[in-house]
Amino acid sequence: MKTKSYISLFLLLVGAFFQGVAMALFLFPHNVPSGGAAGLAIIINHFTSLPLGFSLWLVNFAFLILALQYFGYSWTIKTMLSVTITSVTISLINTHIIIPHSYFLVDLICGSILFGIGVGLLIRNGASSGGMVIPALMIAKHYDWSPGKVMLWMNFFIFLLTAFVIDLKIVIFAIICQTISTNIIDFIFYMKVPRIFSPTLGWRKK
Repeated sequence: MKTKSYISLFLLLVGAFFQGVAMALFLFPHNVPSGGAAGLAIIINHFTSLPLGFSLWLVNFAFLILALQYFGYSWTIKTMLSVTITSVTISLINTHIIIPHSYFLVDLICGSILFGIGVGLLIRNGASSGGMVIPALMIAKHYDWSPGKVMLWMNFFIFLLTAFVIDLKIVIFAIICQTISTNIIDFIFYMKVPRIFSPTLGWRKK
């Protein structure tokens, strides 16, 4: 394995870990979904009491199995790895760490920033956080619609569903989280880094 591949794998693991920490420490304690898959995980946890980490893993892997042929093995395996690391991180934090009470807005901002960094690293290194990206791209291809708009409406619908199940204010908090994290994801994805430290890998490559 080349040096660039080692660096890429390391950054992928770091990104997945950051994503898990953001969810477990800052967002999930307030039932704030970082995206559509996280919203579904919160709803599953609410009705079944399954651990949040396992619920998130379940939702993502269901989508990934459906999308294996569409995205290719390389992207899918990397995304499965990132989803597993994120889910394990969430489970370990929820099991072994007592989460202190803190200011909600501080948690929301910190969680959104850390989540954005994590997902940005994943996308830059040829993987994804999974979730609604997968069905959104499949639907967009089938109907020739804009993937971004499909994903926005799918996430918004799940945010509304989560809000009705948990708390109506969640929609506003989820949108704030999406706005902050999306800008950070774009910043990391387009950021220019010295060539020696930046593996040239694109999330669209199979």
